Amino acid sequence: MAGRAARRSGAASRELDKVGARTGSNFGTMAVANIDPNRVPKHVACVMDGNGRWARQRGLQRTEGHAAGEEAMFDTVEGALDLELSWLTMFAFSTENWRRPPDEVRYLMHFNEGILTRHRDDLNSKGVRIRFAGRRDWRVPRRLIRHMDESMELTAANRRLTLTICFNYGGRAEIIDAVRQLVADGVPADKIDEKALRSRLYWPDMPDPDVVIRTSGEFRISNFLLWEQPYSELVFTDVLWPDFRRQNLFDAVGEYQRRDRRYGGVQR
Repeated sequence: MAGRAARRSGAASRELDKVGARTGSNFGTMAVANIDPNRVPKHVACVMDGNGRWARQRGLQRTEGHAAGEEAMFDTVEGALDLELSWLTMFAFSTENWRRPPDEVRYLMHFNEGILTRHRDDLNSKGVRIRFAGRRDWRVPRRLIRHMDESMELTAANRRLTLTICFNYGGRAEIIDAVRQLVADGVPADKIDEKALRSRLYWPDMPDPDVVIRTSGEFRISNFLLWEQPYSELVFTDVLWPDFRRQNLFDAVGEYQRRDRRYGGVQR
C-alpha cells in the first residue's frame, strides 16, 4: 500500500525531469562559494507549501504534487549538507491538515511512511539524525509511528545534521502540551518562566531557527514553530514546493546574510 501510494506517475516524473534540466545537479559548489561561510545560519526551517497548486497547474491529482515534493525535500537536505547546517526542520503535516479530504489524508499517511523506508538508510549513511516533532495521538497509524521510532533510533548517534520532520504538528499544540506538562509536574505559578516552558517543548535542545522559509507565495507562518521563531528571519518565495531545490535554499541563506539582526536592540 505504501509503495503504491508513494509511486510517482509518469506525468509527475516528466515534470520533475524538466525541473532537473533547469537547475542542473553540479551547481552546489559554485553556489555555496557565494555564501559567507562564517555567517551560515545554524538552523533553517521550511514550510513546504504549494504541492496541490503545482499538481493543479499540470492537470494532475493533488496527491501527485505531494509525490513530486519528495524530490524537493531531499534535494534541500543535500543542500543543507552542502552548507554544513546543523539543523533543518520541515513542516510535513500539520494538526490542521486532518481537515483535508479523507483520501488525501490516507495518502499522506502512507506516503510519509514510504519516505522513511526509502530514505532513512541513505540519511543515516550521511550522518543525518532524524527526529519527529508533533502529537503521537490515535489518529496517526501505529505502523507509521513504529517507522518513525525506528528511524530515530537508527540515526540517534549522528550529528552532521539534525533533520526534524514536524508531523501532526501545530505551534499552539506544542505550547499547550508544554503547559500541560508544567501542570502535571506540579510547577508552582511563580516558578513558571521561559526556561521552564522551553524545557517541556517537544525537543528542548533544538535551537530557534535563524531562517524560516515559506514557499508558494503565501505570506504567513501557519502555526509553525510559534514559540521558536520570535527572531527568525522570514524568507518568502513564489516557488511552489515541488520546484524548490538546493539553489533556492542557498538563495534564502544569501538573503539572511544580507539582513541586519538586532534582536530588539540598536546596532552601534
